[in-house]
Amino acid sequence: MIYTKEVEMMCPVNKGAYHGPAPIPQEGKWVQVKEVSDISGLTHGIGWCAPQQGACKLTLNVKDGIIEEALVETIGCSGMTHSAAMAGEILIGKTLLEALNTDLVCDAINTAMRELFLQIVYGRSQSAFSEGGLAIGAGLEDLGKGHRSQVGTIYSTKAKGPRYLELAEGYITEVGLDEEGNIIGYKYVNMGKMMDAIKAGTDPMEAIEKASGKYGRFDEAVKKIDPREE
Repeated sequence: MIYTKEVEMMCPVNKGAYHGPAPIPQEGKWVQVKEVSDISGLTHGIGWCAPQQGACKLTLNVKDGIIEEALVETIGCSGMTHSAAMAGEILIGKTLLEALNTDLVCDAINTAMRELFLQIVYGRSQSAFSEGGLAIGAGLEDLGKGHRSQVGTIYSTKAKGPRYLELAEGYITEVGLDEEGNIIGYKYVNMGKMMDAIKAGTDPMEAIEKASGKYGRFDEAVKKIDPREE
């Protein structure tokens, strides 16, 4: 340790009591975090790249400082999806601090990692008050049946109005309109359920029908359109 001459000339003064860091809520306990291994919790966060061409939702499940589970969801950039594939291999098994200082290939994923780090080290995790935290696999359950991300894709123009393309229920196949041309419902295909049925041996057309559903007053529509063609 090197000290300047000014510091060397100073006389020692007792700094008083050591109170330690403020405790933060972690998996149903209050913890004074002093080491990376003191950190546990599951949390989500959003990141974006510098030109803001795409975004990443990152979910991490951390136990005793180690990332045991990672879910990487991306949208808006084709390159980001391939970066996510690499990040999924890079993240698991690292400490939270290692992951923060690792190149996760994509700027948006790196930004998401930064945001998650801030949440979890300040005790803002989703499992802060869950006794024992959440089991490994909780991140996958967040996707729901079919293990697909929930995506909302809406396209609109002033001249022709909105087109619902994909919503939480699934891929929109038809949009229902009333007499005035207002959207009153839609028909959709749950892609996860459809693919599960096809993998189980169901005929593709039958699988589509079984995985289809309606929302709103679709049956009352006076006109039904394909949002991608009409």
